[in-house]
Amino acid sequence: MSKKQKLELTWIGKENRPKLEPRILLEDPEKSYHARQRVTENDIFDNRLIFGDNLLALKALEQEFAGKVKCVFIDPPYNTGSAFAHYDDGIEHSIWLSLMRDRLELIRRLLSDDGSLWITIDDNEAHYLKVLCDEIFGRQNFVATVIWQKLFTVKNSAKYLSDMHEYVLIYSKVKESWDRRLLPRSQELDDSYANPDNDPRGPWTTNAVQARNFYSQGTYEIKSPSGQVFTPPSGTFWRVSKKTFKELEQDQRIWWGKDGDAIPRIKKFLSEAKQGVVPATLWLHNDVGTNAEAKVEIRSLFANLPETDLFMTPKPERLIRKILEIGSSPGDLVLDSFAGSGTTGAVAHKMGRRWIMVELGEHCHTHIIPRLKKVIDGEDPGGITKAVGWKGGGGFRYYRLAPSLLEKDRYGNLVISKQYNAAMLAEAMCKLMGFTYAPSETVYWQQGHSTENDFIYVTTQTLTRDHLAALSEEVGAKRSLLICCSAFRGRADAYRNLTLKKIPLAVLHKCEWGHDDYSLNVANLPKAPTEPAPDTPPAPMQEPKQARRRRARSEAMPSLFGNDGGAK
Repeated sequence: MSKKQKLELTWIGKENRPKLEPRILLEDPEKSYHARQRVTENDIFDNRLIFGDNLLALKALEQEFAGKVKCVFIDPPYNTGSAFAHYDDGIEHSIWLSLMRDRLELIRRLLSDDGSLWITIDDNEAHYLKVLCDEIFGRQNFVATVIWQKLFTVKNSAKYLSDMHEYVLIYSKVKESWDRRLLPRSQELDDSYANPDNDPRGPWTTNAVQARNFYSQGTYEIKSPSGQVFTPPSGTFWRVSKKTFKELEQDQRIWWGKDGDAIPRIKKFLSEAKQGVVPATLWLHNDVGTNAEAKVEIRSLFANLPETDLFMTPKPERLIRKILEIGSSPGDLVLDSFAGSGTTGAVAHKMGRRWIMVELGEHCHTHIIPRLKKVIDGEDPGGITKAVGWKGGGGFRYYRLAPSLLEKDRYGNLVISKQYNAAMLAEAMCKLMGFTYAPSETVYWQQGHSTENDFIYVTTQTLTRDHLAALSEEVGAKRSLLICCSAFRGRADAYRNLTLKKIPLAVLHKCEWGHDDYSLNVANLPKAPTEPAPDTPPAPMQEPKQARRRRARSEAMPSLFGNDGGAK
């Protein structure tokens, strides 16, 4: 195989890609929420909760947030057999891969160069997802696979092996730019330092002087203060040279034991220790929690809801906390496009991160909003609240996806949706045409810009020659203006500083209009073909029209054969 050849994962329908409409986001102030007063100077109020299809929402965020998200955590549907009961294995697997591919490509564009993606997944799709992420992010940007112990008791009802873990796949946008954070040091680790000799430099622990790796300068003899001579035990070597050992001894960094005759060890002071712990790839339940712990957290927040309305496999707050500790810092932007019960936003809020969450299900209103209100009001005592000293504060803005810009009229023609007012239309056209929506308060035709001197003007009016001439004069020779209007009089190229486009014609073929749901919910997927009953003969294949015409002509011609099919 040539070095230039690229290994790729293939599946049915991989070549099919949606032409997503970059929808605008509409804020609903009645569902937005913020604390009544500032709790600290670091309170964050511009968090976003978006209600709508997460693929369309990611596309809606692209223009404003491309390259700005520091950490993405997603907990997507795992594509288990129960979720896709009505589809054969090839179809369900292919659909899942296509839906994940489309989302991951947008997530990659939203990530900053020093950002990272964290995905929880189980054995059903973990290894295919790894190859898919290699293809999208580049194999060189794979960081690690974490094993998370989601259960700590064995299920005796398991048919084969008791499933006790899931995975967290970690990818960076650009690995050379990503700097993982150290985890906070535990009190238990600090307590392992002591100061039995009252060293003025404070508490210390010790490291062995000998090691098993060969070191040519590590074969010398060492004499203790009591006169005892030590040589490296068989198969080991002193890890420092004789010169370095003498320097450590003069600096009183060698510990000979309380009686001064033990094998020497090197002092390591707490004040000089790395102020954090390097993350590992094995996360045990006592460190990051379990599904059962997460269920307890959910029940405590929604005691009024029946058990059937609670999530089956929520993620514990301690798990999300560890991810955000490694992948972000206070003030960084965190994204979760599969929000579920809102754990990511709740944890990010308590940890002083900015956040964006997306959720299509009605539990956006029944679970996420009430949960976030409790966090903001300081009425959520569970999860990581005590560990991070959370007292409440901050807020979020609630958005929904706007309807599709174009809809079909009674004749089947695509026209501008009646749900769009002038401001919504201008903002939507800015997004579609690659402009930043920024309406001027003084100049009516400056509704957005692509550069300092290039503007856009959107109107449903028919512009006359006089109107266009006045606009051209006002824009001037050093600026340019894209005009999107219903119609105009005169030639489109009559003015050098004006570009004229008719709407909706200008955007007619840019997107899939009226497609509101790209979700992973199996109910929204196309139905599998119905197989005929065993006793029902298959329907005859429809004869092509041209073949039917040729057969009709031939039947009308005199036959060269007799009625019995024999020769005359």
